[in-house]
Amino acid sequence: MPQAPKHYLCSKPNVELDYDDVSNTNIVRDNNKKALKYIEDVTSNADEIQERVLAEILSSSARVEYLQRHGLDGHTDKNTFKKVMPVVTYEDLKPDIDRIANGDTSPILCSKPISEFLTSSGTSGGERKLMPAIEDELERRSLLYSLLMPVMDQFVPGLDKGKGMYFLFIKSEAKTPGGLLARPVLTSYYKSSHFKNRTHEHDPYTNYTSPNETILCLDSYQSMYSQLLCGLCQNEEVLRVGAVFASGFIRTIKFLEKHWVCLCNDIKTGTIDAEITDPSVREAVMKILKPNPKLADFIETECKKDSWKGIITRLWPNTKYVDVIVTGTMSQYIPTLDYYSNGLPLVCTMYASSECYFGLNLNPLCEPSEVSYTLIPTMAYFEFLPLNKKNEHTNSISHQEQEHLVDLVDVELGQEYELVVTTYAGLYRYKVGDILRVAGFKNKAPQFNFVCRKNVVLSIDSDKTDEVELQNAVKNGAIHLLQFGASLIEYTSYADTSTIPGHYVLYWEIIMNGQNPIPASVFEECCLSIEGSLNSVYRQGRVSESIGPLEIKIVESGTFDKLMDFALSQGASINQYKTPRCVKYAPIVEILNSKAISNCFSPKCPQWVPGHKRWCTLD
Repeated sequence: MPQAPKHYLCSKPNVELDYDDVSNTNIVRDNNKKALKYIEDVTSNADEIQERVLAEILSSSARVEYLQRHGLDGHTDKNTFKKVMPVVTYEDLKPDIDRIANGDTSPILCSKPISEFLTSSGTSGGERKLMPAIEDELERRSLLYSLLMPVMDQFVPGLDKGKGMYFLFIKSEAKTPGGLLARPVLTSYYKSSHFKNRTHEHDPYTNYTSPNETILCLDSYQSMYSQLLCGLCQNEEVLRVGAVFASGFIRTIKFLEKHWVCLCNDIKTGTIDAEITDPSVREAVMKILKPNPKLADFIETECKKDSWKGIITRLWPNTKYVDVIVTGTMSQYIPTLDYYSNGLPLVCTMYASSECYFGLNLNPLCEPSEVSYTLIPTMAYFEFLPLNKKNEHTNSISHQEQEHLVDLVDVELGQEYELVVTTYAGLYRYKVGDILRVAGFKNKAPQFNFVCRKNVVLSIDSDKTDEVELQNAVKNGAIHLLQFGASLIEYTSYADTSTIPGHYVLYWEIIMNGQNPIPASVFEECCLSIEGSLNSVYRQGRVSESIGPLEIKIVESGTFDKLMDFALSQGASINQYKTPRCVKYAPIVEILNSKAISNCFSPKCPQWVPGHKRWCTLD
């Protein structure tokens, strides 16, 4: 087997790109070739690189308390590691993480100092997770970002000739009792020197319409408004648009719908609305904003039209694609994005989390349903827990199952796995909670479809309803609204155990495009379709009356915006925020119930017959 270049195996991988030459086109082309060669090399040597990554992690932290506690005792070989180290969840690590957060600086999880904690989004429960981070991780994460555009250039060349209009936001930071920063991973990245000190002279792909000051503004309204204003002022230069999640990008379009009059006035007069009070934001925007009555009239004409279909391509006519995450539950936003963008390609570029950055999409113009991510072997040491009926819906793992964890190069095509990572920052055999399906291979490195988050489920009795199943059931139920010109724009769910028996509650926010009210009987049909689409364990529970009738509560317009505002006030990141599809946190449930304007229940049980896989409702 050929030896992988050493710098692919070290803890600070470096593609060594160079943008210093005056001939930018040639330099961009050369750097793209270097990045693609890097991908080719590390995926071709995935097995060797993975072993070396593990050995490096273990040797650098050989004397840390956590590894010694579990009997690793300085061993760096894979077999010993797999034999003695347990597979763990966050709850298993929380006592050690709390010690670090409270100021214990001894080498508990990692030999290198923990520089900060990266927080999970915390949208479906009350407490955010704290993921340890070290300084070196910024270089690793920056490496993955540096590979995205060279891949994209293969499919959409010339993107270095214009700008990207991305709506990026930060969240305020907290400090642990021991003085370490705790903040979302994207806030950490946007506030890092890697991001703040970038220049498009050195890397033309990082030429964004939003000045750093607008991205780093803590006031979400001022940040959104100023970023939109800058994007509109430079509309002819925009070649790509995006946000982190599809929901965030759509929120920006909704913001534009509300505020386009003020934005047009700013562009017409060359002044900034008085509500934008941050001095650094105003100064940065004024370097871009000049009086442009012609552009203001153009924007006004487009925004005044009855239909906003294709508003992206109308206002930003040179846009080639929309860069947002539309996998998992974000897929429900695809029709809305298609409507606003006139069917532009929806591109999912990378796969990452607070725990670790994982990989990238090597076929970015594929259909959203076919998105797969190639895991880059230098990011961490990856293992995979095969899913089966025994462990599919539990966080526990038996010793026998632990022995069946497979390495990156040993996964099987079509099989679903739960991702387990060992990182440079002190996570060892940590269950991320993501369910992945093997879609193919790039050389020796597998490519995965993201299926769902394992821990997002509804359960009343022995039933287990996961995120994907719920989404499909809701989609089937919402079809009944179409005959009245109505559509479902947001939803979430709650396992209500205050009743006997407990039952599922769905909170729906709908938009009425027609004039006729929707009869209650139609919502009952929605309930029936949803229950008929759920799994046989749920339907059996309904028939045996261990589960009560499903309930739909219609909530006021704007309720889910209130939900996001609440999450942000509790410390969630606007970049990471996703509408929680299942909620348990009491204050969130209280908000939803306070906004309910009507409700209905399923009028009868779905049919359940042992051994049958297709069901209808009972008459």
